[in-house]
Amino acid sequence: MKAVHTPFSIVKENAYVPGCTVSQQLLMGPSAAFHAFSLAPRTDISPETYAYPKLLTVLDGAMTVQAGRTAFFLSQGNSLIVPLGVAFGVHTESGAIYTELSTKEDLIMNLEAGQLFVFKDLVPTEAGKIVNRDVVSSPHMKLALMGFGEGTGLTEHAAPGKALVMALEGKAVITYEGTDHLISAGESFVFDKGGRHAVTAQGPFKMALLLAVSYTHLRAHET
Repeated sequence: MKAVHTPFSIVKENAYVPGCTVSQQLLMGPSAAFHAFSLAPRTDISPETYAYPKLLTVLDGAMTVQAGRTAFFLSQGNSLIVPLGVAFGVHTESGAIYTELSTKEDLIMNLEAGQLFVFKDLVPTEAGKIVNRDVVSSPHMKLALMGFGEGTGLTEHAAPGKALVMALEGKAVITYEGTDHLISAGESFVFDKGGRHAVTAQGPFKMALLLAVSYTHLRAHET
């Protein structure tokens, strides 16, 4: 399998397997892990307690998260932080594809556990400006949200680690190692450490950036 740098869809790459639940490791590092889960209709994951808090984000479908005595219904775009030490399980009737970020509790910034939220609503877009909001920050890993006004962008630079961009709203052109790629909401793109890249918004654009400075695995798109 050869890694290629083109926009891809986590949802399309994790299609349902009838009657099954499937997980894919996207990142594993010293202070965080990032997975994609695909739950076929009428499947579940039994309640368990974990050593790290969990940040869950539904990319497609819908599911119920039972966290302690409280049930949360998450549909496409909804996110939820499950606190450390709270047993939780997941059930879906219609099917669900979601991501799960496990990280140390003191690294999650300005977000409350046990409250539903939508990532793209946490950062605005302003004409002629780029708005940045850190969600998780550590020496090894960063999760940031960015809102770009139309025509704004990041000039060419190289990241200090491997990075995963997830488009949340709108469209942008990602220039990677001299080649332009159009990315739209729902698509992702992987940068290698040291890979030269730039971002130019095609209208108002929002994205999440997961940067892994110290990692053991960050999966690239493959063909």
